[in-house]
Amino acid sequence: MKRFAALIDRLIYTRSRNTKLALIVDYLRHTPDPDRGWAIAALTESLDFPAVKAGTVRTLLATRIDEELFRLSRHFVGDTAETAALLWPDVPGKKAGLSVSDAVDALSAASRSDAPAIVASLLDRLDADGRYALLKLALGGMRVGVSARLAKQAFAQAFDVPVDDVEELWHAIPPPYAPLFAWGEGRAERPDLADVAFFRPFMLAHPLEEASVDLADYAAEWKWDGIRVQIVHGGGETRIYSRGGEEISGAFPELVAAFDQDAVIDGELLVRGEVQGGEAASFNALQQRLGRKIVSKKMLADYPAFVRVYDLLAVDGDDLRGLPWTERRRQLEAFVPRLAGSHFDLSQVIDAKDFDDLAERRAGARDAAIEGVMLKRRDAPYVAGRRAGLWYKWKRDPLTADCVMMYAQRGNGRRASFYSDYTFGCWSEAGELLPVGKAYSGFTDEELKWLDKFVRDNTLNRFGPVREVEKSLVLEVAFDSIHSSKRHKSGLAMRFPRISRIRRDKPAEEADRIATLQAMVT
Repeated sequence: MKRFAALIDRLIYTRSRNTKLALIVDYLRHTPDPDRGWAIAALTESLDFPAVKAGTVRTLLATRIDEELFRLSRHFVGDTAETAALLWPDVPGKKAGLSVSDAVDALSAASRSDAPAIVASLLDRLDADGRYALLKLALGGMRVGVSARLAKQAFAQAFDVPVDDVEELWHAIPPPYAPLFAWGEGRAERPDLADVAFFRPFMLAHPLEEASVDLADYAAEWKWDGIRVQIVHGGGETRIYSRGGEEISGAFPELVAAFDQDAVIDGELLVRGEVQGGEAASFNALQQRLGRKIVSKKMLADYPAFVRVYDLLAVDGDDLRGLPWTERRRQLEAFVPRLAGSHFDLSQVIDAKDFDDLAERRAGARDAAIEGVMLKRRDAPYVAGRRAGLWYKWKRDPLTADCVMMYAQRGNGRRASFYSDYTFGCWSEAGELLPVGKAYSGFTDEELKWLDKFVRDNTLNRFGPVREVEKSLVLEVAFDSIHSSKRHKSGLAMRFPRISRIRRDKPAEEADRIATLQAMVT
């Protein structure tokens, strides 16, 4: 656990991507199995201990320290694991060796009833750094700047193997990845995935920054506002993967049941909407289905999911990824009719005369589920990651509104001491300020300091970690789209809101009205 705690500590205080990469490479090379496998799973949020939650730790702390002291300390520090690690009293003479594997075994075996006693016994065996590492392992939310992609690159670099191979194997082998390490170190052959519905790394797009591209070289499709998925049938089973390789099959059982072809498809997961006559609804509707472990019959009926298919990666045992887009598209058009039309359809190529015609169509596209345009080079193979010149995404221009800051809350990680999460609103016809969104991005570090000072100097009320502020600061908010929502008093929900400008020059009473935003609803 000491080596894992030291790794976390160094990752937290390192901003350089290359330095983080080097730290993980060193850890993987010099840490034995299974500790290194469990550690890398923890760093990439691939572990879950259902019996241990933040509430478990808070209840446990109440048996050792004053509750008010913890509450005040947690408010100041901004992180439950760090607060608990620092406040937990040292137990003289109880320090003993504890491996990451020991901790995982104990936490995995814990039930809701004995979890507090098990966590307490583990904490008693560790110093403050070890306690922090243990609690982050148990609760998740590492926030050390390590993505799954970075971890895979570290593995590839540590053992001098292709990162694309690592990507494929990673999602087919569960933690602690013993066969993966055996292959990486040359102790075993590459694991055979012939009978496994394994994940293939997605091909990604660069933002379009040039003025135009030649449509003789590029095909254009609509960029739909759902979630990118890959559906794989192999070894007698079907799995659905998100863009990051997370399996989400359980949330969409109807799609699993409907996909029985020996194939791998890439597409956009959407929900059908009533208003659009059965076409794709807004992302707000899709959110009702995301992250659910149990899907009721009512949910299936109210939010029927379907996939708009973009690409065909494999079919009937043949890997098509090395073929040019034109050939994959030809085979895709022949393949889609084999699928149930109720759950799958084909993403259509936009028949634009030239780039100017495409630009005009993009500018007028305010369909609830259209996010922009995809441009795909016709001769491009399907390759993992972002490769220059092959795929471009050309998002539609954002909408903007002038809103008034209403509430603020502290952030997490390195923002834990700043009020960086802002709730903002617009005026109703009755002159009431109603919240329309929340944002925590779009501003510079200097602007963050200014905003934090504004919150502290203009606080009216405190509600736990939330501060209500004087309604005097106007924020120009950019967002991709806006939809009706029954969850908010304003009846509206923004998609990807971010602060684009601080309007210190504009009086709050001149901020936008709810009616203005309602006119933007798609």
